[in-house]
Amino acid sequence: MPAANTPRFSVIIPVYGVEGYIRECLDSVISQNYRDVEIIAVDDCSPDGSGAIIDEFAARDPRVRVVHRAENGGIGAARNTGLDHATGDYLLFVDGDDSLRPGSLRAMADRLAETGDPDILLLDHVRTHWDGRVEPSNSGKFLAGIRDGAVRPAEHLELLRIFAVVWNRAYRRDFFTEGGYRFTDGLYEDALMVYTTMAAARRVAGVEYVAVEYRQRRHGSSMRSSAPRKHFVIFEQYGRIFAQLAGRPGLDEYRKVVFERMVSHFLHTFARGFRIPKGHRRAYLRQASQVYRRLEPAGFIPPPGVLGLKFKVVRSGSYTAFQLLKLANGSREAAVRTLGRLKRWAGRKALRAYYALQRRRPLDPDLAVYSAYWGRTPACNPLAVHEAAKRLAPGVRGLWVVNKEHAAALPPGVKRLAPATFAYWRAMARATYLVNNVNFADSVVKRPGQIHLQTHHGTPLKRMGIDQQHYPAVARSMDFEALLRRVDRWDYSVSSNLHSTEQWERVYPAAFTSLDTGYPRNDVYYRATAADVRRIRGELGIEHGRRAILYCPTVRDHQKDAFVPRLDLARFARELGPDFVLLVRAHYFYGGDPELDALAARGALIDVSGHQSVEELCLAADALVTDYSSIMFDYANLDRPIVVYADDWESYRTCRGVTFDLLSGNPGDTPGATATTEDRLIEVFRSGAWEGERATALRRAFRERFCTWDDGFAAERVVRRVLLREEGANPPPVPLDERTPAPAPRIAEGVRLPAQARREGQSPEASPLAQARFDQ
Repeated sequence: MPAANTPRFSVIIPVYGVEGYIRECLDSVISQNYRDVEIIAVDDCSPDGSGAIIDEFAARDPRVRVVHRAENGGIGAARNTGLDHATGDYLLFVDGDDSLRPGSLRAMADRLAETGDPDILLLDHVRTHWDGRVEPSNSGKFLAGIRDGAVRPAEHLELLRIFAVVWNRAYRRDFFTEGGYRFTDGLYEDALMVYTTMAAARRVAGVEYVAVEYRQRRHGSSMRSSAPRKHFVIFEQYGRIFAQLAGRPGLDEYRKVVFERMVSHFLHTFARGFRIPKGHRRAYLRQASQVYRRLEPAGFIPPPGVLGLKFKVVRSGSYTAFQLLKLANGSREAAVRTLGRLKRWAGRKALRAYYALQRRRPLDPDLAVYSAYWGRTPACNPLAVHEAAKRLAPGVRGLWVVNKEHAAALPPGVKRLAPATFAYWRAMARATYLVNNVNFADSVVKRPGQIHLQTHHGTPLKRMGIDQQHYPAVARSMDFEALLRRVDRWDYSVSSNLHSTEQWERVYPAAFTSLDTGYPRNDVYYRATAADVRRIRGELGIEHGRRAILYCPTVRDHQKDAFVPRLDLARFARELGPDFVLLVRAHYFYGGDPELDALAARGALIDVSGHQSVEELCLAADALVTDYSSIMFDYANLDRPIVVYADDWESYRTCRGVTFDLLSGNPGDTPGATATTEDRLIEVFRSGAWEGERATALRRAFRERFCTWDDGFAAERVVRRVLLREEGANPPPVPLDERTPAPAPRIAEGVRLPAQARREGQSPEASPLAQARFDQ
């Protein structure tokens, strides 16, 4: 029976390198309808933002306890640390990238009560693949066989065929601790724990409930180790199992089943080239043979058929025999490899002969190729990186991929590469640095030594990457396999806040390094002066003293052909009154709009859709009105009012998917006043709510969450890390309260408040305190 004043379950979560998944994991436990649980999250010196995320959960839910280990010890050591802090009746080990399905804890608690608190409770699970596939386990039929009550595993050997991991079972804590069980170091530690505890357990029950979602990550799994010899620890782990089973009475048949599972596990590992690649396979097979012969139980009979032949080959240790066996069986694996070679050959043949020739020549260490928004005018993060590179790495030459229709608008001094030309293919083949805020074409081949810098172009409110598979409005036009091939080329991914880092690492599963530097394009919000603000407003035709409202709606996936305003622009401009001017910027996916042109022609508003710099528009605006555009996250750096006009919120988040509830009104989610109808939007401005106290408080919390690393030095951080290869060039950002955004228009055009005053022409770069962060 449960002990008094102790939680029913202790959920132990080792945390390392899972910042893209740990929120989902913790949410899945916290949101369970069974509340009698403690959650022990163990930060195993994770190099990413995982530690900060679990601290955040602990701050808002007392059931979450965080332990930060002093040094990295691996998953086994992290689980042991969690054990040392656990007080619950039952132990659950949940990996940081997996999750519990709703109702799981309630189903477990009910089953434990029905079966009288067995030593171990077995659970069912599914594998969830990165591409959206959900694969059931083989556990159901075994769990169905013990639905009548608790049994002794030694008398139900079929239970040993359930996937041998610790996260698909709950252990009674006193059984676990009195048995002295501790996790070992290295891979395959679960097998040791599973087979030794099952041998000792007197009563084991099962719950026929799919409790765990076992995530199959495309990248980042410990099983995809780049050090093949690490996988040889499988032999040591099984050696430990049989050492503990040796001499124990009544386990002769038990040992035979474990042995069969062991050899099957050897074969499973051997068959995966990413674990045991060429150059290590002969040694692996020799060692497997030695373990086979040393541990083979008396009377063991290999399974029938092809699997039995494989057992015999493992016992022999002959790599040649294994190859012949594959040949005799038609070698499906070899056929797949041959098909892959043919496809790659066809793809290479289709590439321009000139490009192929240039790829044989040495890389140019001082050449960088930039692109933004699929070949549009230089802009966004790539442009900010380019400008910083000219100052900090003047030896690096920058070329821009720009389409013909945008060539006329090139800024002075920008050298253009016309796509599909000899010069273009030569540059793409020879450049050391490739910088883009989207992806380069599929035909671009990543050469050894080339560095792809993915800067992105916004903080993701909407679902991105492989998350889009679940939303037909966008998924029908996406080739996700091609997307991931492009993502595999990334070396670095720029992020402006922890939310973005988590999302990018989860939805773009690849081996890139996250640069938590801030967005380079946002540096201008801390470097621009009052003179800059006045100049931009003058160029846009904003009369002195009028308050400019920038309206920037985002694109809808079901409506990409033409700009259709979500509100009556003429009415909104009229209702704002003569003291305001409305700036309207349609999304760049849309072409010109006759209605917008007509309204602008008669002076009802200013159409800024064709303006080259959205950053300049933000500097000119007294407030921003948007729906779901990522511009809100950038504009928040200016600490000026943001109003969310979301008349189709429910349909948008259903059809496109969102990463958080923008309209919740909770601090950190909502950047200011909100409206879901046109009348309410007008009232927000008439009443002054757009710049009121509540809106100001919400904006501050929003800035704290999403303007984390934007302090005016993001471009410098990126250039120093990527182009100058300065590993330590990433000092902590300037604290939010110490940053001085560009002055608001009313201050720039009139009397400035003392706290916001800045010397004309001064930029943060001139601050000795700020610059010292890079000089240390």
